[in-house]
Amino acid sequence: MELLELFFKSIFIDNMVFATFLGMCSYLAISKKVSTSVGMGAAVIFVLAVTVPVNWLLDQYILRAGALSWLGAEYADYDLSFLSFIMFIATIATMVQLVEIIVEKFAPALYNSLGIFLPLIAVNCAILGGSLFMQSREIPTFSQSFVYGIGSGIGWFLAILSIAAIREKIRYSAVPPALRGLGITFIITGLMAIGFMSFGGMLTGGDDASKKEETQKAETEVKVEDQKDLTKKEVKELATNTKEITE
Repeated sequence: MELLELFFKSIFIDNMVFATFLGMCSYLAISKKVSTSVGMGAAVIFVLAVTVPVNWLLDQYILRAGALSWLGAEYADYDLSFLSFIMFIATIATMVQLVEIIVEKFAPALYNSLGIFLPLIAVNCAILGGSLFMQSREIPTFSQSFVYGIGSGIGWFLAILSIAAIREKIRYSAVPPALRGLGITFIITGLMAIGFMSFGGMLTGGDDASKKEETQKAETEVKVEDQKDLTKKEVKELATNTKEITE
């Protein structure tokens, strides 16, 4: 259940494009056609699904403070976290090079249509952002890092596929001259981001309900304790009054 929640949260609530506006360069440049958007989105899914868990391993066993303790007690005080950016980018560049070779070999038409933006995945901030968010949010397990990576990739894929489909349709619409091109694209992106914000209650509604129940339970317990204290006080006062009357 936790993995499923993380998967849907990374797609809809923490969407790379609509929540953090990362990867906008490729998002705007490649989204003119659905066919090229599908290819770019698939490449981003693959790169994120591989690099996020690999960088999780690097962070857990090499980079963070005390991560090298598995080599021996004398290495427990080492902190290589200052190398995070270099190591993460090196991993991303390696995976992007692999994707570029595969696409060029098996889909040369797609390779030519993507152009310079395929190798530029290596410096796509959405790809690096996936690894940095994984690190900053302290995702605890390898399986969760894999789910987060593939979910983030699917979220970016849905974003670029949606805007590409809309841009193909509005090409034949009567868009005001001042808004044609990037102007109407930014407006649509903003509206889609507002729409994706509505998913924010999808996974938090249950938490709010459970918190409300816990609050009500705590208030009930406090009232019961107050009633007990009040009863004890009344019994004590009654005993004191009885004693005074007897005397």
